[in-house]
Amino acid sequence: MFNENLKLSGQVAIVLRDKDGNVKEERTEKNLVVTSGLGYIASRIKDASATAMTHMALGSGTTAESAGQTDLVTLLGSREALDSTTVTASAVAYVSSFEAGDATGAVTEAGIFNASTGGTMLCRVKFDVVNKAADDTMTVTWTITVAAS
Repeated sequence: MFNENLKLSGQVAIVLRDKDGNVKEERTEKNLVVTSGLGYIASRIKDASATAMTHMALGSGTTAESAGQTDLVTLLGSREALDSTTVTASAVAYVSSFEAGDATGAVTEAGIFNASTGGTMLCRVKFDVVNKAADDTMTVTWTITVAAS
């Protein structure tokens, strides 16, 4: 009998830089692939009718991650178009930079979406506060890996 279990895992790397490009803070967090994200992945296996992930957002919500969430709790600014999407053998990495003036404030959550508004949220992460000043840049690299467990 053949039995294979697939496992999704996500890792979010956050780098905060000041106006001169100096690293102020760096950290790595684990994420939650939400129920709508799992449905999205299943639909993409069937065909390509679901729109690809195109945006990332930052927020200030402090509610813990839960599978049923479909958006960030408290959006800071607006969703940013992804700077890049890179697919390797078993992973996809999404990168977005939030420039000076974008998503300023006490950042505590992030999400990946397939639209600039509405759409489907693939995953969400909640983390300890990262204080993004008005002239800071925050780069988020979000890697989703699929593995046989």
